Amino acid sequence: MNERPELDRQLDSAVFREYYYLKEELVRFCHENGLPTSGGKQELTERIAHYLETGKVLPSAPKPKKSGAPAEITGDSIIEENFACTEKHRAFFKSVIGKGFSFNVPFQKWLKANAGKTMNDAVAAYLVIMEEKKRGKSEIGSQFEYNTYIRDFFADNPGLALNEAIKCWKYKKSLPGSNRYERGDLEALKR
Repeated sequence: MNERPELDRQLDSAVFREYYYLKEELVRFCHENGLPTSGGKQELTERIAHYLETGKVLPSAPKPKKSGAPAEITGDSIIEENFACTEKHRAFFKSVIGKGFSFNVPFQKWLKANAGKTMNDAVAAYLVIMEEKKRGKSEIGSQFEYNTYIRDFFADNPGLALNEAIKCWKYKKSLPGSNRYERGDLEALKR
């Protein structure tokens, strides 16, 4: 099995991009090298790759200003620009939808893309999103490589156990290239 290279300043950016690193490893590298540590895994990866290529610090993206949430949220309240999921919003949605409500990723994306619509529109959209989720597999964000791998593993191997999926995932992330599940990853179970 190939050894994953240590993440340090001498690592070639192309080699860095070929391997899987945990977010904690990326944050540690940024901290040790004076790079901003804010942002998601994809932003950190881009920042580190830029630094390895150029030796220069790529600044973190400025955070958009959050607008204040209204004092009271009703069905007629308008979804504000740069919507932020607050406890006040959560309480509103739970009061209308029920205790099972959660800010899932598709709904958060909908809220951010639909400023100016009402909370009643948001409730209707949430119910549609949840109905679609029941009918088929939901989309997993690209930053959740582990989740995608495990789902694809079980789709191809329904009779295998989670510990076997994890063993294959650990094998896969130690290799250069894509971290998507492939049938050849089952080789890890023979070791």
